[in-house]
Amino acid sequence: MQETVKNTLTIEQQSKLTMTGVSSVEAFSDTSITLTVGGKKVQISGSHLKVLAFSEGTGNFAASGEILSVRYGARNNFRKLFK
Repeated sequence: MQETVKNTLTIEQQSKLTMTGVSSVEAFSDTSITLTVGGKKVQISGSHLKVLAFSEGTGNFAASGEILSVRYGARNNFRKLFK
């Protein structure tokens, strides 16, 4: 039986982000965080961003700061999820 992984994204008051199903953190700075989720890139943009937690074993990820956008897609062809 094949196990399916659910990816969830939660943003609280535009200042805390949690995500499941994250396989790796590719890069991070105080203005951008790039993750890999389900083989695709997710880019989080904002200011004063900090990675709070990441567990490669469980795929749980948490970050804080002023979150301005989250983009999901392959390579550099991101689709904006929200403004």
